[in-house]
Amino acid sequence: MSERSQHQTGRTAAYDSAFLRACRREPVPHTPVWFMRQAGRSLPEYRKVREGIPMLESCMRPELVTEITLQPVRRHGVDAAIFFSDIVVPLKAIGIDLDIKPGIGPVVENPIRTRADLERLRPLSGDDVPYVTEAVRMLTAELGATPLIGFAGAPFTLASYLVEGGPSRNHEHTKALMYGDPELWADLLDRLADITSAFLKVQIEAGASAVQLFDSWVGALAPADYRRHVMPASAKVFDAVAGYGVPRIHFGVGTGELLGLMGEAGADVVGADWRVPLDEAARRVGPGKALQGNLDPAVLFAPREAVEEKAAAVLEAAAGLEGHVFNLGHGVLPTTDPDALTRLVEFVHERSAR
Repeated sequence: MSERSQHQTGRTAAYDSAFLRACRREPVPHTPVWFMRQAGRSLPEYRKVREGIPMLESCMRPELVTEITLQPVRRHGVDAAIFFSDIVVPLKAIGIDLDIKPGIGPVVENPIRTRADLERLRPLSGDDVPYVTEAVRMLTAELGATPLIGFAGAPFTLASYLVEGGPSRNHEHTKALMYGDPELWADLLDRLADITSAFLKVQIEAGASAVQLFDSWVGALAPADYRRHVMPASAKVFDAVAGYGVPRIHFGVGTGELLGLMGEAGADVVGADWRVPLDEAARRVGPGKALQGNLDPAVLFAPREAVEEKAAAVLEAAAGLEGHVFNLGHGVLPTTDPDALTRLVEFVHERSAR
């Protein structure tokens, strides 16, 4: 049976996992838990295997990607693995001159700001990222009944890196292009939507059970600008992978004002950061969607009792939801004590056992 038809019939080992059931808004034995950036600098075993290997290179070594992705599953007992990669991997794969600089993030050598620059964004195919296919296949074989979440950066966030040339606090070049040349902006996001869709398809066809679209920077926009300038491209991505039948998760930071629109863009699960309680987030998103989140990552630095009190409050706010996946409101902070994460998984599982 091909991977695609397997996904369409749902006959994967992970199909009945708590995580996928929650995404589909079905009854679960306990609230499933995974963490954004669960495979990363908070783990000593991660730092050890990554030693001396640049970030982008580590994303292109299937054995290393497999090991790093599995580390938090082994250590924390989370309900899903997230594919270890970076949102700029597909851009690098099509020849964009960029690098991930330690302590800074992705830096693009020649930012994209004119129509002529668009030509550098050629379509992505599976042949550009054979290491992704290989790593996903290795992972699904190892993970068995534990789902693997594939992921990609959303068109707006990728555009922001490309236009700014790196991370930006105010997104001034991005917004100048968006407001000043809306046609060029729409064409840029449309190309990025195609690249992102192709990147997600590669992961799904290799065996990923769900996908998450990260729109890390979109919280910088007002709802009217999101609807006009961003939503069409995000919707195109969700639409492109709809036929696979895998849950589609949408997450952004500082997106409390955009939650309804992010759901409208086509996600099955909407991720909320810690600024909006989940019951209020559900009201903004509306019926027919599961929610993901949303413990403040900084809470993990507090004593155990405080962490459990805050986690219990998240579970309480989620009590009436159609489906809930417990997560942090953003990624695990690098100096987090890994044992605090392990205890949190145990606490959520015990507290939410049905």
